Amino acid sequence: MNEIIKNIETAQLKAEPPQFRVGDTVRVYGKIKEGNRERIQVFEGIVLKRQGGGARETFTVRKNSNGVGVEKTWPLHSPNVEKVEVVRRGKVRRAKLTYLRGRVGKRAKVKELVR
Repeated sequence: MNEIIKNIETAQLKAEPPQFRVGDTVRVYGKIKEGNRERIQVFEGIVLKRQGGGARETFTVRKNSNGVGVEKTWPLHSPNVEKVEVVRRGKVRRAKLTYLRGRVGKRAKVKELVR
């Protein structure tokens, strides 16, 4: 039974998953269905966390919209995620940036990684 589930999950994986890390500022192009029409909406923010593995892997992105923090979680291998574009690399020292939720303004920024 376990082997059957593994085969189904590997068939669902994207050929080239997007390369980004926690702390990066990304643009997520997500498909949205409205009635019988389908459009792509862009969500830009900082990656707070990546969790899970395989077909179940998800990532959470946070942005500030009109002074209100908005977080969205997407499955990495979902067909509804068109692409993930890295705007800038972030320099962080932890795997989950939940401390950014309590911060506003300049304090909520992540330093840029210079290579």
